[in-house]
Amino acid sequence: MTRGVESVCTDRRTGMAAPPNIRLDLSNRPENVVLVRETLAGVAEAIGLDAADLDDIRTAVTEACNNVVLHAYEGEEGGLEVEIYAMGGVCSVFVRDRGIGLQPHASEDQWIVGIGLPVIEALAHRVDFEETPGGGTEVRMEFATPGAQTLEPPEGEAAGFPNGVLGAGATKVTIAPVAPLARTVLPRLLGVLAARAHFSTDRISDALLVADALGAHASRSASAGHLRIAVSIEPRNLELSLGPLDSGGGRELISGSTVDGLGRVIEKLSDHLSVAVDGTYEVLDVQLIDRR
Repeated sequence: MTRGVESVCTDRRTGMAAPPNIRLDLSNRPENVVLVRETLAGVAEAIGLDAADLDDIRTAVTEACNNVVLHAYEGEEGGLEVEIYAMGGVCSVFVRDRGIGLQPHASEDQWIVGIGLPVIEALAHRVDFEETPGGGTEVRMEFATPGAQTLEPPEGEAAGFPNGVLGAGATKVTIAPVAPLARTVLPRLLGVLAARAHFSTDRISDALLVADALGAHASRSASAGHLRIAVSIEPRNLELSLGPLDSGGGRELISGSTVDGLGRVIEKLSDHLSVAVDGTYEVLDVQLIDRR
């Protein structure tokens, strides 16, 4: 089963393992499963995935994520990593933790107890379970998606996240290619996180407008081919770092967000904006506060 999953996640140009189209780095808090589900919905919109196929994928991936929430860290908080590939009529999703992993002499049934394996096996075309180096478990699921568009893998995987919002509880996502994924994924993620930050309905709407503007224009300022976003929230406060952007890309992104009747949406609706240099690239930092 491993061979089938890996073949889908290989860059045809190089024959090497391809970086994912989406990577989420989260904690295993139960509420973060919603972020995974919303990300899958954004990918489905970007590739024209059938609603029934999306339901199957979200159900299976939810079962795998719930296993990380409930069992991987024995009641403690730890990491939840999700990678999504949409290539060649197949959607592959890897769900990974760094928890207790496969116990010595444990059978496969004991290893995956509580994961809802029958559900995953019924919905996925291929399933594979592996222990990750250093401990932890990786569940690899492959779903046939005939008729869906193919997303090209990025040419190379960048290291690290943009400097800025990198707290322990930050939500981190890597997107490649930037268009069309930023347009469909970013508003869904920021909408969920703004609601979690206890924003009012009006302020959630503002966050969605900012997310729409970022998603619509980010590809013009991100020639690196990928976008990395880190979001941190506190009650009535949301902070976002977005990069790597080309030199001058931060200001171009802000000025390009003009909407008739609203002006520069990002500038008008944000409480704080700054552009910082991170190596040879720029990073845009955005803060939204609900002052009700």
